[in-house]
Amino acid sequence: MRVAWKRPLRNGGLPRFFSSSSSGPRARYEEMVALGILKHDEQQHRVASMLELLLENLKIHQKNMELYNIELQSWKRTRHELREQMLEEEAEAEEARKNVQAKRNWRESIAKMFTRQGTLRQVEPGAGKMVARIKREKNLDNLIGRRPLPPESPKGIYLHGNVGCGKTLLMDLLFNSSEGVVKYRRRMHFHAAMLEVHDRMQKIWKEWRSSEKPGDEEEEGELEPRTDSVSPIFDAIADELLKNASDEDEFEGASLLCFDEVQVVDPFTAVALAGIFGRLLNRGLVLVATSNRPFTDLNKDGLQKEVFLKFLERLEKHVCPVSVDNKVDYRRVIADSYNKDEQKHYFWPLNSQTDEKLRVEWKNAISSLEKNGLTVSSSRVPVMFGRALEIPESCDGVAKFTFEQLCDYPLGAADYMALAQRYHTVFITNIPVMSMKIRDKARRFITLVDELYNHQCQLICTAAAPPDELFLGTDEGPLIDLEGLQFETEAEGTRLRRNVLVSGNVAPVTDHSKVQLLLSGYEEMFAFRRAASRLIEMQTPAYTLERSLMGLSQTSKGT
Repeated sequence: MRVAWKRPLRNGGLPRFFSSSSSGPRARYEEMVALGILKHDEQQHRVASMLELLLENLKIHQKNMELYNIELQSWKRTRHELREQMLEEEAEAEEARKNVQAKRNWRESIAKMFTRQGTLRQVEPGAGKMVARIKREKNLDNLIGRRPLPPESPKGIYLHGNVGCGKTLLMDLLFNSSEGVVKYRRRMHFHAAMLEVHDRMQKIWKEWRSSEKPGDEEEEGELEPRTDSVSPIFDAIADELLKNASDEDEFEGASLLCFDEVQVVDPFTAVALAGIFGRLLNRGLVLVATSNRPFTDLNKDGLQKEVFLKFLERLEKHVCPVSVDNKVDYRRVIADSYNKDEQKHYFWPLNSQTDEKLRVEWKNAISSLEKNGLTVSSSRVPVMFGRALEIPESCDGVAKFTFEQLCDYPLGAADYMALAQRYHTVFITNIPVMSMKIRDKARRFITLVDELYNHQCQLICTAAAPPDELFLGTDEGPLIDLEGLQFETEAEGTRLRRNVLVSGNVAPVTDHSKVQLLLSGYEEMFAFRRAASRLIEMQTPAYTLERSLMGLSQTSKGT
């Protein structure tokens, strides 16, 4: 039987031939094996069984959360009614106090007419609204008790392992199976999540600068003291992460977040993950994540160490680490199962023959579009933070660039994400072998490959070497500093990310040479292997077939 390994569909679905009986991750996995889509892997099957159990626990947790929400709403109504009654009594007492004070003031004014004695002002007991609010909430706690505790959430799963071992596939099997099971659910990739966090931080700071500071207005509920200025921002972002739950103090039902490729690449990431995930876990979120590292090794370089260690302690209580490191890169397995003639979207080396092959592919891609009256032209794609990406040649979902146009400029994940969301097919010419001499370009290229792959885009390119040799250049030394810092150009206007961190009271990185050392070694080698592995899979007919199953035709994305 031919081995044909492929990822689940990126739009949240699985191949259309799945039967309705395939309700859980294990059943879906076994059906994919039976159909020849996957090769059976004992370790993957074991993890699929664990995810199946988690799904069953999520079903139970959803029911428990529904019952809890009934209790919580009853508690809120009772507390609100009592609070309103107390406020009325306080208002009556305040009115009586004012009447007494008015009479006292009248007597003092009369006495002042006959004596030179100044008015003795009475100091109002307490310290104003805040003290009154604290006393009121304590009285309410004594009368009806504190907020009911939600039912304990089932432990999530943290999948870690090497490139191509099936982590994302397994996580997506659970996510696809959870539809209709949990009330709140979302799947996010690291790049998209960090961009969303960064964008939301900018907006929140602007809103807070133009209005009252957080905490100025009196709100119902128990009081929680703030110890730093960053926490309220991360709390607000966390509350919006699962958008349909943003208006609730706690989730009304079970909540699931599937987070792909967790990594810590800079101080901001360390603090953001700790703040946002910490908040969500406290609210009962079930986290299922993938990473190349065990979570205990996520921050081996000690970025914002004290903050992150506290987060790890919380994470250990809420997720079960599971290794999927089966030492097999299934992307390569699928490539090996096809003839080289079938792998026709990556042309190397750079010469007139490969240039002609790419020219033919480009002509084939746009010829039918031109027959329908469409023309190739330059365009601009809007990007986050008010910027735009220049597209030198494009036509209805197909775009063409040189390597320099995409990787020689200060672009990052936001730009490449906008590109991948707009175009289903991307042509790139003249990809060089990368070394320390062009390390920034290599860094951008890997981020570009990540986004094209995550959005299921077709990449057609010419390169100086095959994927496995693309990052082995020796000009000015081999690559040792690659992944990370890809967001440093994605700040609004001219404010770079590190300046944003300063205004959030997060220690900035000041020693650039230290950053290079921190980002060298294991993370870079993983990034090289992942990019090469993805480039290999993106050539295969199975990758093209998956795109067709998703309906990614030339009309599904457009300029």
